Amino acid sequence: MIFITLEHILAHVSFSLIFVITLIYWGTLLYKSKELSNSGGKGMIVICICITGILVTRSLYSGHLPLSNLYESFMFLSWISSMIHIVIYELWGQDAWWLGAITAPSAMVTHGFATLVLPDKMQQSAMLVPALQSHWLMMHVSMILFSYATLLCGSLSSIAFLVIMSQINQKIFSFKNYRKWILINQLDQLSYRTIGLGFSLLTIGILSGAVWANEAWGSYWSWDPKETWALITWILFAIYLHTRINRGWNGKKSAIVASLGFILVWTCYLGVDLLGIGLHSYGWLL
Repeated sequence: MIFITLEHILAHVSFSLIFVITLIYWGTLLYKSKELSNSGGKGMIVICICITGILVTRSLYSGHLPLSNLYESFMFLSWISSMIHIVIYELWGQDAWWLGAITAPSAMVTHGFATLVLPDKMQQSAMLVPALQSHWLMMHVSMILFSYATLLCGSLSSIAFLVIMSQINQKIFSFKNYRKWILINQLDQLSYRTIGLGFSLLTIGILSGAVWANEAWGSYWSWDPKETWALITWILFAIYLHTRINRGWNGKKSAIVASLGFILVWTCYLGVDLLGIGLHSYGWLL
């Protein structure tokens, strides 16, 4: 009971913080304030610690890794978003003053969906079904969720790239346009690097899932809707990397391809689950 109460407190505190930090980073975009950016960065560290507390607490009272249902996976996804922010900000420093405008809303939406939208029944911890009682749970599910978070970050960076690109008047040279060119170059690099990492993690996740499926269901691949959409997502990002590396695509062309990945990742992760289709579904809408 104490652990459950602590989890609820941490969930409410962390969501409130994420909401405030998101507003701070949106303010950073308007005023380009390094002070606001620094405050947001410290806030993201606190948020990461709070969500870590939620996951650890849930693991202690449930007796298994908190990766077994939709609520836990959303909280884990929110935690990864905060971790991505911390790592990139540590590597890029003040050059990534705009980063929180992408990562903070991502953490807020996933956290908010888990705590405010999902029914109470879906938020409760339960005993693992036999198929999930495997050492592959941590390997497969964690790799898939890490890949989703990094691919979404890359896709959102590409969407931001396209939005800012559309606002630049290429016929007029000005200091304002120059700053925008620097920003879209950073967004392009962030998208490429995070998608490259996410693609590798998705590959590991799919392969480990195939091995686990063979152990649990007797088949490496059964064209389950989740497997099919994961493959479609993998193919799209493979096309992105291939055209960028081998065909020299960059900028707008590659950003359009990466932006399509945003829809595919959410379809694969959430759409199939909530419609209650296939062996991987949690079921809710149907």
